[in-house]
Amino acid sequence: MNGNLARAAVDAFGAPITLAEVLTAAGIIVAAVLIAFVLRVVILRRSRSSQSPHLSTWYTLSRLVTYTVLGIGFFAAIAALGVPLSEFALLGGALGVGLGFGLQSLFSNFISGIVLLIDKSLKVGDFVELESGVTGEVRDIKIRATTIVTNDNIDILVPNSEFVSGRVVNWTYRDVRRRLRVPFGVAYGTDKNTVKEAALEAAAAVPFTLHLDGPQRPQVWLVEFGSSSLNFELVIWLNPEATKKPAAVTAAYNWALHSALEAHGIEIPFPQSDLHVKTLLGLSGEDARRALGLAETAEPADAVSRAAQPVDAASDNDAVDDVGADLDADAG
Repeated sequence: MNGNLARAAVDAFGAPITLAEVLTAAGIIVAAVLIAFVLRVVILRRSRSSQSPHLSTWYTLSRLVTYTVLGIGFFAAIAALGVPLSEFALLGGALGVGLGFGLQSLFSNFISGIVLLIDKSLKVGDFVELESGVTGEVRDIKIRATTIVTNDNIDILVPNSEFVSGRVVNWTYRDVRRRLRVPFGVAYGTDKNTVKEAALEAAAAVPFTLHLDGPQRPQVWLVEFGSSSLNFELVIWLNPEATKKPAAVTAAYNWALHSALEAHGIEIPFPQSDLHVKTLLGLSGEDARRALGLAETAEPADAVSRAAQPVDAASDNDAVDDVGADLDADAG
């Protein structure tokens, strides 16, 4: 061997490929990967340092720059090997047919990820609900799958094609504000204005209510005459911080509603059946009920005259604390 680099000729596509060309191509690939990584980190750091409100746009830019640099590096490595692009196109067509059968799902997810990044119908930070009922925040859109983090801090990897071909509910696509309806029921005979007063007190007690006045103020709707209860809905517009915590926020309003209804002495009914006895062996209806042990008992005086107590800001409301802990963590 002389001082020159040993040349190992390999016949591929009708053109000799030397060891030097292989090393050069490998160096180009490594350099492209490093450049793509550095550019992505720089772009993401720039977006955080500038406190830009369009973080999803910066994220999309970083991904597209990464894919572009890697693509350029790949074709530059092919050129460094001295492989004619026309010959490579033929091989690419043959490989494309094979990959179309064997790796169809992978390529479908890759193209779907590109579509999501460009179309912006799904962005990092969006709160989505899948057809399966899974809800969570979009944390990352990668080549094959999108990472969704649920409110229980569970990472779910969803294939990108599912977002393109399936039905996805994006809760924060156009506006982060959302209206919530909390159903509840009261006993027949309860004054509906008292029910409304109690429900509005509950809405005011929960810190997730967007406005107490104006077009988006809390409302109380009588929606149904049920078999055992008058069914109402407390309708509230939520502030942006609460939109992504539907389960905990609903639990918070249920807790406040229960406290407010109890404070006003409003009974929350349960399904029950009434037995009406007219006669029993010649006894009157009241005597028959007493004979069967069904006579009504007087309610305690303190239950009838329960004084209305003010509803606090729900310091013992676990659902409020759950959402508040996440908000404090985000603020920190």
